[in-house]
Amino acid sequence: MNARNRFNSLLLAMMVSVSSFAQVQTVLDGAYVREHNPTRKVIPYPNLREADVMWSRRMWEVIDLRQKINQPLYLPVDATEARKSLFDVIRIGLLEEGSITAYGLGPAQDDDEFHYALSQDSLESMMNPTKTKYVENPITQELEPKEVIEPLKSSDVMAYKIKEDWIFDKQRSERYVRIIGIAPVINKYVEGSSELKGQVELFWLYYPECRYLFNNYDVFNAHNNSQQPTFDQMFQMRMFQGYIVKEDNVFNRQVSDYALGIDGLLESERIKNDMFIMEHDLWHY
Repeated sequence: MNARNRFNSLLLAMMVSVSSFAQVQTVLDGAYVREHNPTRKVIPYPNLREADVMWSRRMWEVIDLRQKINQPLYLPVDATEARKSLFDVIRIGLLEEGSITAYGLGPAQDDDEFHYALSQDSLESMMNPTKTKYVENPITQELEPKEVIEPLKSSDVMAYKIKEDWIFDKQRSERYVRIIGIAPVINKYVEGSSELKGQVELFWLYYPECRYLFNNYDVFNAHNNSQQPTFDQMFQMRMFQGYIVKEDNVFNRQVSDYALGIDGLLESERIKNDMFIMEHDLWHY
């Protein structure tokens, strides 16, 4: 009788466990199972031969996340299971999956040619920097310095800098843009104070390597939740607003080296307008 009771108790416990597991697995946060974007394949670039490139120009552009049209790249600040910002996606690819590689800026902090691949330790310390904070000593009532680790958050990224090639392909009679690299831009402060020193790229990512990762995370669509583009589609369809900070030139200088403030913005618009005129003049109507 005791053995039978023990068997019945074990059987009941197993049934309860299976029932609980089944309840967890059948919980669906939504009206239907979303499987469209996560299984979507990356559309490969068309084959491009050097002989078919009739004209090309390299540009560097900054996507300011404070602009309303660029907020889908910045929000949400606090990631959820269904929605993540671009920086949260990059963090997953770098630290959790290891599917993409980060490249440092080099000794002069100006390299964007993917020469300095960061080690995992360097990347960990960069994404989780140690900062000095002054906390009150409960005994002496005095402020004492203390080293604390503060991981970089999505809210710390103020902009993204992209390096891209504008190309006219005479084989297809098409002008298109291919993004070569993308870099998160953060604020840089004076050591030991809150005084803003400027903005600096955190690291560079080789964009073609990031396409598969970006294509598996949705971007919020304010007009239709069932048709949300991915981050890769957002970049390929140019669903963002940026301003040009540099174009290929003989001096290898940026726009800010010879035009500041409103003059710099006007120079950026002049470069864009020249590109439009060039493309327009290729055709006869």
